[in-house]
Amino acid sequence: MNELRAERLQVMLSPEELAALDDFRFKHRMPTRAAAVRELLKLGLSGSGVIATVGVKSSDYGVFDRGPDGHTQTDLGSGAGEEN
Repeated sequence: MNELRAERLQVMLSPEELAALDDFRFKHRMPTRAAAVRELLKLGLSGSGVIATVGVKSSDYGVFDRGPDGHTQTDLGSGAGEEN
């Protein structure tokens, strides 16, 4: 793939989202996290997709449901998949 990649996209992930990304990456023997993200984007875009509507926040599109308070300071110390 010799496509020009002129745009950089920075994404913040929760520890659980990063663990899920790494699990996908290693399961599918992908060389980098960026390659795994591109593959997941391709898979997601080829599916039925999500239609964004007015008033929808980017936080509504997380991989894991975080509840109304989102992440709290105590979330940072727990491991992926653990409940406090």
